[in-house]
This record gives sequence, C-alpha cells and structure tokens, in this order.
Amino acid sequence: MNQLSSTVKASDDRPLGVVDDVNGDVVDKLIEQYDPESNFRRLAGLAAIFVTIVSVSLSGWHIYTAGFGLSNEIAHRATHLSVVLGLCFLVFPRQKALPGIWEWLLPLFLGSFYIVFGWWLVESLGSDLPTSTGYIFMAFLVTVAILTLPFKALDGSHTHIPLRDWFFAAIASGFSLYLLVFFNDIFIQRPGDHSNLDYMIGVFAIIMVVEVTRRTMGVFLPLLAVSVVLYGIFGPYLPGDLAHRGYSVPRVIAHLYKGTEGIYGIPVGVVATFVFHFVLFGIMAQLTGLGQLFVDLATIAAGRYSGGPAKVSVVSSGLFGMISGSPIANTVTTGVMTIPLMKRVGFSPRFSGAVEASASCGGQITPPIMGAASFIMAETLGIPYVHLVLIAIIPAAGHYLAILLMVHFEARRLKLVGIDPKEIPSVWGVLGSSWHLFIPLIVMVTLLLMQYTPFLAAFWGIILCVVCSWIPKVLGKYGRNMAGTSIGPRALLLGMEMGAKSALSIGAACACVCFVLGIMTLTGMGFKFSSFVLNLSETVAIAVKTIDVMNWIALSQMTIFFGLLFTAIACIIMGAGVPTTPTYIILASIVAPTLAQLDVPQLATHMFVFYFGVLADVTPPVALAAFAAAGIARSEPMRTGMTAFRLSMGKALLPFAFVYSPVLLLINFNWPDFLHAATATIVALIGLSAAYTGYFGIKIGWPAFIALNLFSISLVFANPYVTAVSVPIILLILYWHFIAGKKADSLQQTVIGNQ
Repeated sequence: MNQLSSTVKASDDRPLGVVDDVNGDVVDKLIEQYDPESNFRRLAGLAAIFVTIVSVSLSGWHIYTAGFGLSNEIAHRATHLSVVLGLCFLVFPRQKALPGIWEWLLPLFLGSFYIVFGWWLVESLGSDLPTSTGYIFMAFLVTVAILTLPFKALDGSHTHIPLRDWFFAAIASGFSLYLLVFFNDIFIQRPGDHSNLDYMIGVFAIIMVVEVTRRTMGVFLPLLAVSVVLYGIFGPYLPGDLAHRGYSVPRVIAHLYKGTEGIYGIPVGVVATFVFHFVLFGIMAQLTGLGQLFVDLATIAAGRYSGGPAKVSVVSSGLFGMISGSPIANTVTTGVMTIPLMKRVGFSPRFSGAVEASASCGGQITPPIMGAASFIMAETLGIPYVHLVLIAIIPAAGHYLAILLMVHFEARRLKLVGIDPKEIPSVWGVLGSSWHLFIPLIVMVTLLLMQYTPFLAAFWGIILCVVCSWIPKVLGKYGRNMAGTSIGPRALLLGMEMGAKSALSIGAACACVCFVLGIMTLTGMGFKFSSFVLNLSETVAIAVKTIDVMNWIALSQMTIFFGLLFTAIACIIMGAGVPTTPTYIILASIVAPTLAQLDVPQLATHMFVFYFGVLADVTPPVALAAFAAAGIARSEPMRTGMTAFRLSMGKALLPFAFVYSPVLLLINFNWPDFLHAATATIVALIGLSAAYTGYFGIKIGWPAFIALNLFSISLVFANPYVTAVSVPIILLILYWHFIAGKKADSLQQTVIGNQ
C-alpha cells in the first residue's frame, strides 16, 4: 500500500473523458500514504472492542462536559491527554521508515537524547536521589529508548497491536493519570515544590509526547521539539543573539510537565474544550448526509457554467471542508466524485487534481466551522469565537474567488462547457428532501452568534444531528420521500469512535507544540527571532527602496512587506513537515512580536500566518493534499503539486492585503477605505489569475505577464496614488487581450463559415 506513488503514472497523455473507477481500497491507500493523521489501524477482536470502548467513552465524556460543565482546567486537560496519548499508540501504526540511512539515524538520535536527558536529570539531582533509585530509573529509561528504535519485529501490523505499543500506551496515559490521582498533593499541598518522582515522570512525559507525535505527524515536529529543549539547556554556549542564561534540566522538566505553559498549555486546553467537540460534530454531520447535500448544492450553483465540474469542486470542497477538518481527508473524500467529472468534461488529470487540492485547503478558513487553529487563535487573542467567524468571511470569500477565477479562465482557454442541465438536480427537490440537514448547523451558528460558548453550541449541534437524522424515517411514514441517513445506536457508536480517533493527532501535535511555546516563554526566543527578522527586513527594504525613484511606497511599508514575505516563506517551509495548526501556533507566537513593532494589528498578523499555514498543503516539494489528489486523478504527483501551487498564486496575495488594509478584517471599519481595499484586491486577483492561467481571451505573453504581476502586487499597499495608476493599467491590459480574443474568434468563425 505504501508503494502507491510508484505505481501512479503520469497520465496527462491519457484520453480525456474517461471517468476512473476509484474504489474504497484506493482511497484507503491514499490516506495511508499522504494523511498519517487518518491512517488508523483496522483492528479486530478484543483489541478492537477495547479501542472502541475507550474512544466512545472519550467522546461521551466530552459531550457531557460540553453540555453540563467542565472540571478544573488542569484536571480537564490531563484527563483528555491521558486518554488521547494512550489511544494514539493503539490506533496508529508506526509510520513507514524513512529511506536509507535515515531509517536508523534519526531514531538513534532521539533514543540517545532520551538516555542522555535522563542522565542529566540524575546528575542534577545528585545526592537528593538515592543511588538505587537512579539505577532503576536509568534502566527503565534505556529500555524505553531501545523500544523506540525501528525494530520491524516489534511493529505489529494494521490489524494487530504489538506488545510494545501496549507498553507505550500505558506510559503515555500514566504521566497524566499521575497528576490526576495525586492532584491535591502536587498542586495544593506542595505547589512549586517538585519531588524526585515528579521529575522522573516528567522525563517520560516528554519522551512519550515526542514519540506519539512522531507516530501521528512524522519526524519533523518531534525533532523541532527536541531542538528547542536542547536550546533551553545550552543557552550560555550559543553564539551571538541566540545565547541566553540557560536553564537546568530539572527546571526545564518542571516547566514543561507541571507548568501551564508546557504540555498542558493553551493549545491542549483549546483542543480539549473546543476542537474535539467540533470534530465530533463534523463526523456526525457527515453521517447524516450533509456532505452529499453540499455537493448537490454546489452542482446547482455552479455546474451549468463553463468548466462546471471544476467550479462544483471548488464550492463543494469549501462547504465540505468546514466539517471535515483535514485538507487531505477532504481532498480524498470529495475528490473521488469531483475529479472524474472534471476529467470527463475536458480538464487534464493534473489540473483536475490541483483544483480539488487547492479548494480543499479552504475549508480550514471557511466560517462558521473553521480549522482547529481558529479556536486557538480566538483563545490566544482573547476574542469571542463568533467575532473571528465574522472576520473570516472576507478572507474565505477571497480564497474561493481566486480559485474560481483561475478555473474560469482555464475553462475558457480550453473552450469547455458545463454539466448537462439534465444532470443537475432541482434546487427545490434538493431542499425539499434535505432541509432537515440544515437544522443542526443553523442552531449551532445561532448559538455562536448569541455568544454562547463554542462547546455548548457544538453540544447542541451533535445532539440535533442525531435527532434530526430520524426526521426522514418519521415523515416517510406519511409518504414524504426525504434524503439522509438515520443515526441509530450502531451508527452513533461508530460516529463517536471516529470522532475520537479523528481528534487524536491534533491533540498529540498540540502537546508537542507546547514544548516550543514553553521554551519560548522561558528563554525569550521569540523576541530574539523577531529582532533578527526585523533587521533583515529593514536591510532588504532599504536596498529595494533605492529603485523607487518616484517614492511611491514608504520605507515602513516596504519593511512590512519583506517581513511578511519572510514569514510566508517560513510558513511554507514549516508547513512542509508540520500540519496547519502546529505551524500556526509556532509561527504566530514568533512573528507577532516582529510585526507588532511595525504597527501591524495583532489580528492581521495571526490571520496572515493562519492563511499561509493552510496554503502549505499545496506548496511543493511536500504538497500532501495535491499528492493525494494526484493519486485519484492518476497524474504525476509533483506536476500536480506545481499546478496547485500555480492555482494558489492569486489567493497568496490576500494575506498581504489583510495586513495593509485591516479594514478587510473589519478592523476600524469605514466604507470608503473598505471599498477602496476591496476594489484594489479584486482587480489584483483578476490580474494575477489571468497572468498565471496565461489566458484572457487570447494567450498572455511574457511582457503582459510581468506587467500584470508587478501592478497587481503593488495594489496590496493600499496607496491611493498607486491604486489610481495600477488599476487602469491592469484593466487596459485585460481589455486589450479580451478584444483581441473576440477578433480571433470572429476570424475563426468566418474561416469555418467560408469552408
């Protein structure tokens, strides 16, 4: 199954109009290869029963707390992590080994770190730790470190949990259970007074968080976590601005394990209170048939127009992405329906896969249910989630407008038609048979707008998904034919199990990311990085400003631009190995101080990082969403990724517009500034979309391509004088190409008529 990419051949030369038979096995293989967050073991027997019971219990506990109140903060987070981290070792198989020497080199590095880190603790405690206790601790630690190595005999399989994983699951659950069982002693009777046992369990807590993240997310994030831990210890020995006072191993352990800025920090708290509930709601909504309803509505709205299936893909993927939570899972789920349709009407396999991947990423920024990072953003900024929902409307609209423009221009270039009207369902027929599916979503959004807590809104959304799913069966007795699936006891248990499993990886990732945040607060690393980025941006801006002889753009604006550009590059690089949520958490905490010094609103900074973290899923060389789409489209993965990246060029401009024109995020809103910013942004999107499609009536040559890029990018600065010059030039270029295209079409029709 892991060899799928080698069997997927480039197929841009295959005849168009062929609908591929994409079965469930292909989907499973794509998920296994490209989406480790959804690559669950397919268990049977007692192990499956145990995992089901624990998963359903976790979901049930979260539903109860959402409706009837939370426990104290630390206890709630510890309870959540004790189950989540233990389940991760049971649900997820160990990821496939890296090629060549890396198969053993990286695990040996991590295993050596575990042993050395534990030895440093023993040395730091000195005479306070009995010798026999130290020997027992080190022996157990060495055993754990050895078991983390990639011995294939210990791996088990997709259908079997090996003894090693049961052992790791017990340890991963144990360090949180320790805090729960001895809560009064640790946090009330001796707060700030750490025992030897606290420190030793803290070592295993750090090890297990690293290992569970390696299993669910790959190796990049664990290596980053280990690097920042070492940074916290070796501060005095680092060069230049990187240096700091340094902290002892016991201090680092206590900060990460028992502090509220470590493993049990804000990201884990948000996952345990908000994210889990919305993931569960998404699973329940899918069980009712809401996903198919979104596809039908998208077909009705966009199917009849030029290149209709591609536009259906954009709209349906956006709607479906709101409840799926994962760009890769969304790509695979909706792609099996939309990609064959796009190929059938004449789009190349490569372009079809790229459209689906690019559109699927937008679900994380689409209100009212956005990705996990949005909840963390609201908590970090201290704003109600409903405010963030309203703010995200324009960024989401811009995202889909940019993709739709690209699709439209490509369809016009290929002279494609839409879906046959006979194949488009009736809007009244769809709404008449599926209106009940909207009830949970409407109630949940209403509660959010009424400023009830997000988890209470999710609670009622989950309850109503189950209740409303029975409406078709009840009305069916009176002759009403309605769509949707009833959620009976078995389906309910399945939904609760899948909801818990779908939330595991993000819980593990957030626990690991808390290492970075904890060390940053301890060492001031964020401010050091901010200073470096700020100085670099100023240097580059001064150099570029020398060619601005007209002095159109102020030095401060140019500095902000390059600061944003470096941030965008960092998001894309980090997003190659880290999912959207961890990327956002890490970079927002680092970048926010930088841009704050440049008077950029904090909300605009966070939205900028969030947006580019989402785009990383379609940015080569590791464009996982695009690679998954390529598997369905039967196109070459890297070329599909490059096409998805090209389709994203228009929407990549939007985050810059948010920073220079915060009014687009409803910050200091007034109509003149908003209309100016909106007009400039829309014209810029049209210009860039035409440039990177290479067509607007006729083919766009290199001089027009360069001009459209330069003048479109200049519009983000929100300078009235620049806008007054750039907008007419862009429109004139496009108008000339449009008229030339009309003349060419007229001449072609004349030639055909004469023949």
